[in-house]
Amino acid sequence: MDLKGKRIGFGFTGSHCTYDDVFPQLQRLVDLGADVVPIVSYTVRNTDTKFGKAEDHIEKIEFITGKRVISTMPEAEPLGPKHPLDIMVLAPLTGNSTSKLANALTDSPPLMAAKATMRNRRPVVIGISTNDALGLNGVNIMRLMASKFIYFIPFGQDNPFDKPNSLVAHMGQLAETVEAALEFNQLQPIIIPYVENNVLK
Repeated sequence: MDLKGKRIGFGFTGSHCTYDDVFPQLQRLVDLGADVVPIVSYTVRNTDTKFGKAEDHIEKIEFITGKRVISTMPEAEPLGPKHPLDIMVLAPLTGNSTSKLANALTDSPPLMAAKATMRNRRPVVIGISTNDALGLNGVNIMRLMASKFIYFIPFGQDNPFDKPNSLVAHMGQLAETVEAALEFNQLQPIIIPYVENNVLK
């Protein structure tokens, strides 16, 4: 499927360690001609970490997309009724935000945008990045996997011996997952060996 002209919401949540894998995929969507609408959580907007300053991340997102980030609930809500999206991407999606999405808790701009998109019966693509995916959050991931309009970027264990409960999406398959989800199909296989710098982990 051609992504040219598709209006794609792109929501960032606070898995700061994953941003270097996500930014190239954001650029790829833009290069494919998509109209990408950036949406960030309060954590992304305000929190500096060892992985970089919040203002630098925001600047990079805005530079790639050519748009000011949506960073408040009132800004995100119109993505449902007034300015609908063709599809919403949540990548990276933390364990915290995964649990909230699975239990219908809407307390951040990306989750509001996802809710608005599902209300319009349009697909939402998830790129998980969570240390407790195979722990307490497992039930939430399975709930989302069985939900209408939810599609997963294929994922795997990024560090099975030191962090056995951790799962991270293979962000390199983001665009392909979006293409499949626009046709209401799940890209397969969903569970794959985690790949970093072309080396199986």
